[in-house]
Amino acid sequence: MKYDIVLCGVGGQGGISVSIVIAQAALAEGLAAKQSEVHGMAQRGGEVLSHLRLSDRPIASPLIPEGTGHLVLAFEPLEALRYLSSLAPGAAVITSSAPFRNIASYPPDEGLLSALLGLPNCRIVDAEAIAREAGNPRAGNIALVGAASRHLPLSESSLVQAIERCFAPKGGAVVEANLKAFVLGRKA
Repeated sequence: MKYDIVLCGVGGQGGISVSIVIAQAALAEGLAAKQSEVHGMAQRGGEVLSHLRLSDRPIASPLIPEGTGHLVLAFEPLEALRYLSSLAPGAAVITSSAPFRNIASYPPDEGLLSALLGLPNCRIVDAEAIAREAGNPRAGNIALVGAASRHLPLSESSLVQAIERCFAPKGGAVVEANLKAFVLGRKA
C-alpha cells in the first residue's frame, strides 16, 4: 500500500499541523510516513506546501512525483488548483471554499469554484463555518481532515487519537473543539 498526499495552503492555515496529525495516525497503525515541507514566506501569507507519503513499506523519498498523488488537501481553493498536476488520474481533491486573497491578481470566487466543481472527485468544504460551529475558528484545518478522512487509508479512531495527542498541550477545550470539527468535517 502506498498513499501520497499533497497538502497546500497559505501560512497560518494549519497545514503543518494537519500533516503531523495524519503522519501520527499512520505511524500508530504501523505504516511508514515521510514528509517534506516548503514554507519559505509563510509568515507573510505565502505558500505552504507539504508532501506526505504513507506506505506499508519503507519510503525512499519524501517527494511525490508529478502526476502520481492520491489526494490534494487544500486549505484554500487557488492552492488546490495550483497543485492539480500533482495528482494521478481519478485522485481526490478536498479543499476549503474560503479564499485567502494574498495577491492583487487573485481570481474571482466563481471562476475558482467552477473550475474545482468540474473535477470528477472534488469536495469543497466550508471549513471556516465548520470551525465556528465547533467552537474554535482556527479548527478549519481539522475540519478538512474530517472531510478527507474517508479517502485516507487510516481508521477514524487513529485520526481521532492523533488529534487528541497533537492538541493536548493546548488544553481540553482546544482538543474538544478540534474533535468536533473533525466529526463535522466528516459529515460535510
